[in-house]
Amino acid sequence: MRVNPGRKGDSIRLPSRAHKRVVSVQATNMIWVSTMILRPALLPALGVFAVAARHQNFAHAAQELHLTASAVSHHVRRLEELLGTVLFQRHARGVRLTAEGRQLADAAAAALSDLNAVAGNLHPQADVVPLRVTTIRSLSYCWLIPRLPRFTQLHPRMRIELQTSTELVRFDETGPELGIRYGLGQWPGMAAHHLMDDELCPVASPALAGVSALREAAQIAALPLLSDMSPQGWRDWFRAAGVRGLDLPSLHTFSDSTDAMRAAVYGIGAVLARKHIAQPYLQRYELVRLPGPALKARYAYYVVHAEHRPLSPTAQAFMDWLKREALEERTPLPALPHELLGLPPADRPHD
Repeated sequence: MRVNPGRKGDSIRLPSRAHKRVVSVQATNMIWVSTMILRPALLPALGVFAVAARHQNFAHAAQELHLTASAVSHHVRRLEELLGTVLFQRHARGVRLTAEGRQLADAAAAALSDLNAVAGNLHPQADVVPLRVTTIRSLSYCWLIPRLPRFTQLHPRMRIELQTSTELVRFDETGPELGIRYGLGQWPGMAAHHLMDDELCPVASPALAGVSALREAAQIAALPLLSDMSPQGWRDWFRAAGVRGLDLPSLHTFSDSTDAMRAAVYGIGAVLARKHIAQPYLQRYELVRLPGPALKARYAYYVVHAEHRPLSPTAQAFMDWLKREALEERTPLPALPHELLGLPPADRPHD
């Protein structure tokens, strides 16, 4: 290709193909520059910038970083040159972040915070002891979590990692050490320690239409009924209550007991609830017990762990604590401020 340079000051006109090649080279250079922005060599400059942005003062940043103020300024200018933007406005009294500098400072601070958190987890405190526990969601929500403050007060150095699942997880070196399960107490490869039995009873919101007029078990069949797909259901309970020949209506069905309980609280219908799951709702009067007997549940709650894996002292302490808690039927409820309950403020001690 021949290009006529023309007279001095004239622009050079390229054929269309050559122009496309020039544009392609320019695009390649832009990609190269954007790749350079992410190179690890820039991380020191970015770290210095983050400190300078926090202080908005190069001298103070230099003191924190054990550098000179000119070194801090050099790092910041290098970053500005590469990014092609001004990060600080310089003036006689110091520096101030530009709008672009503020955006980068916020992103850098968030990234450094995440890195610090990860680094801290790589080397946990020597006196903090972790314990992984798995259980079913309904028991965790209604029974275990309300009691956990008692455990953390007794063992302030222990850290619980609570996992909820309806499936049996792998109790290997990377999995949980303890589990709380609802069943017959027999799981292959697992040691099971009986925690507590349970019973089923009908409950409903006191606001559900027809609840206040109930006098006997058979009348419950006239209410909308909820099911949580448990092994024992309404037919088992009505049979235990001596009510036979009922044509039960279609049920609202929930795959999780917690959802069924919440649906009952909101007045969708009556639910056949496990006592330990229903207890906090009964104490708060969100649900009331309906007429009829309590049906002993076929299943019970067990603390489980791998047979081949000896329990750590932390796991043993947690299991012993669970067994003591199982003896207490009432669920601890959080204390609420007196003004929220409409009560007079508590007397304050005199100085």
